[in-house]
Amino acid sequence: MKHPFVKIVSPFLLSTLILFAAPVAESTLPNETLRYSVNWPTGLSLGEATLSASSSEKLVNGQTQPSMHFQFELDASVPGFAVSDKFRSAASGSFCSAEFQKTTSHGSKKVDDKETFDPNTGTVTRGSGDGASEILANSCGKDALAFLYFLRQELGRGRVPPHQTVFFGAAYEIKLDLAGTENVKIGNKAVDTDHVKASVDGPSSSIKFDLFFLQDRARTLALVRVPLAMGTFSMELAK
Repeated sequence: MKHPFVKIVSPFLLSTLILFAAPVAESTLPNETLRYSVNWPTGLSLGEATLSASSSEKLVNGQTQPSMHFQFELDASVPGFAVSDKFRSAASGSFCSAEFQKTTSHGSKKVDDKETFDPNTGTVTRGSGDGASEILANSCGKDALAFLYFLRQELGRGRVPPHQTVFFGAAYEIKLDLAGTENVKIGNKAVDTDHVKASVDGPSSSIKFDLFFLQDRARTLALVRVPLAMGTFSMELAK
């Protein structure tokens, strides 16, 4: 039987990480490292998370092309059970994924999974060797982290991506709605944010959650709220 703590953390991770869309203009987002507090409904800390991005250049067919590197790490625990997850993404400057890797540790259960994106065949290969499986995508498939940064860039342009298929191991359907400006409390300060409502449907689960982005140029992710049976859990930007 799955540990109750996993039932709390797993949908929270899914709500933070999503993917897939058509090619867009080159990224204007900054290199950054953002730190978050993951909280119980009471406000007590459950753990910490870090979201980071960096860029570089690589030579492809004699031409220099930008590439993006994204990473999300989460460490949370309750007495007798710990969660330590790492997600890494490599993508083009237009957010088209090349590789997505996730390493998770939930108590004694450990998983190391990699997805490789092929723009020529429009497929995503999960795993390697005899255990590999292939999922149909498109020429610019986006992993969870690449899509999050793509969403931030789209918000800066006053829009959200349309309803589409996304991948996070399995295929999911995601629908985003821009709910307008909302004033929320981050730490001890009230700030105006872009409020986005998200709905995700997968093979065996569905979840709805709320994302709040600062109204700065980068549309920094400030707050995530995930309503669950035990209450509303949150991930809040730490200043």
